[in-house]
Amino acid sequence: MKAQPEQQAPPVQRLRLRYAKRGRLRFTSHRDFSRAFERAVFRAGVPMAYSSGFNPHPRISYAGASPTGAASEAEFAELALAAEVDPEQVRIDLDAALPPGLDVLEVVVSGGGSLSDRLEASRWEIELPGVDPQELGAAVGTLLATSTVEVERMTKKGLRTFDVRSAVVDATAAGCPAHESTCAILGLVLRHGTPSVRPDDVLAGLRNAAGLSIPTAALTCRWEQGPLSRDGTVGDPLAPDRDAAG
Repeated sequence: MKAQPEQQAPPVQRLRLRYAKRGRLRFTSHRDFSRAFERAVFRAGVPMAYSSGFNPHPRISYAGASPTGAASEAEFAELALAAEVDPEQVRIDLDAALPPGLDVLEVVVSGGGSLSDRLEASRWEIELPGVDPQELGAAVGTLLATSTVEVERMTKKGLRTFDVRSAVVDATAAGCPAHESTCAILGLVLRHGTPSVRPDDVLAGLRNAAGLSIPTAALTCRWEQGPLSRDGTVGDPLAPDRDAAG
């Protein structure tokens, strides 16, 4: 009879952390980041809890990862631990173990509930060199006034057509501060859903709905990710955990 794998003890503490992808590290894929993060956990000496089975692995879960190429100040993960630790010390140790540009910003003790369920929307800024702010403003107005804007994207299941307008909670246009040449910034609040609408999908929607020309690569950053308020703003998903701890 084949031996059964050892059953691991349940976690005694769960930590939730917010981390950033900055600079050149925005091109790190989620798979590459998860490998780097697992190595950092070992180097930092975090007492991880492990899954049961023939191939135990550290219990790390990720929520709402940004697309490759996008910078982010609002990435989230949860760690299940085999011993209680000081969250701030874990933040310091993990941040030191990760390369510059993958930065751990905050660690809190989980207060329970699903972290993923709190990530209802994201706030993005997309810098568009070579785009006139007034032209962008006109295109945004056209997009917001249109009930349905369909775009195409190649997925693992082939070319897919979907509506991006329903995911756009808010969109704004502005100039780039202190930029020497023509440049515009597109601000977006996007509701999460299936399929997930990304900033580049909205840019495709602006081309389709308003004929906006985007001559160079956009620089995209997610600034917030969390619950969507009635006024269209994005809240802090870790606030309930801080409240539970306080």
